[in-house]
Amino acid sequence: MKRLTLILIFFFLMSTSAYGMTQDTGNLITDDMILSQLQNMNTDDLEKIINQINGDTENYLPKIDLKEGVRGLIRGESNLTLRDTMNGLFRYLFKEIVANSMLLIRLIVLAIICAFLNNLSDAFESNAVGKLAYIVCYLVIIAIAIQSFSIATAVGIAVINDMVMFMQALLPLLLTLLMAMGGITSSAMFQPIIIAAVGTISTLMKDIIMPIIFFSAILSIVNNLSSKIHVSKLASLLKQACVVLLGFTLTVFIGIITIQGVAASTTDGVTIRTAKFAVDRFIPVVGGFISEAVDAIIGCSLLLKNAIGALGLFSLAFIVIMPLLKIFSLIVIYKIAAAIIEPITDSQLVSCLNDMSSSLVLIFATVLSVAVMFFMAVTVIVGAGNLTLMMR
Repeated sequence: MKRLTLILIFFFLMSTSAYGMTQDTGNLITDDMILSQLQNMNTDDLEKIINQINGDTENYLPKIDLKEGVRGLIRGESNLTLRDTMNGLFRYLFKEIVANSMLLIRLIVLAIICAFLNNLSDAFESNAVGKLAYIVCYLVIIAIAIQSFSIATAVGIAVINDMVMFMQALLPLLLTLLMAMGGITSSAMFQPIIIAAVGTISTLMKDIIMPIIFFSAILSIVNNLSSKIHVSKLASLLKQACVVLLGFTLTVFIGIITIQGVAASTTDGVTIRTAKFAVDRFIPVVGGFISEAVDAIIGCSLLLKNAIGALGLFSLAFIVIMPLLKIFSLIVIYKIAAAIIEPITDSQLVSCLNDMSSSLVLIFATVLSVAVMFFMAVTVIVGAGNLTLMMR
């Protein structure tokens, strides 16, 4: 009986040991496991926003599908081709320029009328009527310019709101997956920083910088309305303040989030490595199997996080690119109008249109700065998980 008992114990230990050694982390990670993990996550808000993006860009940009996109990125495949995307963007830019061509024609025609009335008033001794007609034409041009500038401002504020809503839907998924792969410290440090930054940046851009840009454009119009009014320095000061504020916000945000990401990733990598070593060495028989299973979970979460992060970057680019092209088309129209009417009219009108285009450039830079900050936030979160795995 003793010999029989020893033989049974020996075979039991040998079979258990063989089972633990045959497990392989690479074989444990499958597409079905990754997609089942994605199914268990709450992606309703993100899918709703992505469907809205597809509705806004369906005639120009490729369609984005969350689950199919994640599956394709994991397999190294993607339906988002650069050629189709660039063709769609060029078609949209051409459409916007053609749509704004009537604005260019109206500005040129009114400028010619202003120049004719100005020359007509100089031909008579009493030029009060001619001056009055010139001022009326000038005010009509300014009204058209302000209307298009207001549209550009509304487009900028709307796209910032869309980016904030998208980030609020994307960040919880990325932080959850970062925590699932062992980035507990990174997730704990990123969550308050990212959430606070998204709210602060959106409020700063919409409620402070955008109104300042609009006010500086109004000051430029008033400055060119009469030679007796001089507020050009104040308008220039406001524009410089916007540029400095944008640069300062961008630098501080990227600096803080990058430093926090590197420091937290290092801590998480060492912690995971220590925990895996302890499980493998101090839990008898099944320690190696548990360690390999943990590796499978971490690898699965890493692949899913990287795929969702890449898809999020594509979606963020699709949100911002078309409004930027719309603002860019208005900048081109004002620059062309100022260049055409410069030889035929006075310098005040040319300077006014040029200042309006400069203010539109500031709106363009504001929207682009918000997009760059959100791009960096997603990239740093994705990179933090990769650095954590590398340190492990």
